[in-house]
Amino acid sequence: MRDDAPARRRVLAAVAGIVAGATAGCAGGAGSGGDDRTTAGAVTDAAVTTGATSADGADLDLREANVVDVAVERDGDAYDFAVTLHHDDDGEEGYANWWQVERLDGGQLGRRDLLHAHSRQPFTRSETIEIPEGVDCVVVRGHDQTHGYGGRLAVVAPDSGAIRTVDQGPEPQSTDGEACPGG
Repeated sequence: MRDDAPARRRVLAAVAGIVAGATAGCAGGAGSGGDDRTTAGAVTDAAVTTGATSADGADLDLREANVVDVAVERDGDAYDFAVTLHHDDDGEEGYANWWQVERLDGGQLGRRDLLHAHSRQPFTRSETIEIPEGVDCVVVRGHDQTHGYGGRLAVVAPDSGAIRTVDQGPEPQSTDGEACPGG
């Protein structure tokens, strides 16, 4: 890792915050989906961060719905998740159509449906999701109409806000048994 990585992360986190503020009014609502499970596989290329990574998309497969940042804030018994996705919504017929929060074993806890393509990239959308007592680590995974799951996901410790991004490749990978970031 280069010596300028922490400074780059701060700059990228600031840019992600500005983009989030500029696009926060986008329509969309909560959806409920089935209990989407992930397939077995090895998770690779992990990096622990507390800010945006690869917000410029330089090392991402933009055909996939990549989770590039997650900000979490407790709201009573639930958590507000602000998820930043990076996907080439203008470059193909499909678009990033939802992101979801899962347990490490793949059980879905909540989902934010995205109702249209987003020409500004990356973009951030928020949703309040209840996390059951005793669940101290979750996965945030993006989805697109054409390719389904794939790309970069984030393993998140909701109480601390620590995240670890994971490049899962073109297919969803299992995170069952993964260590939570910051712990």
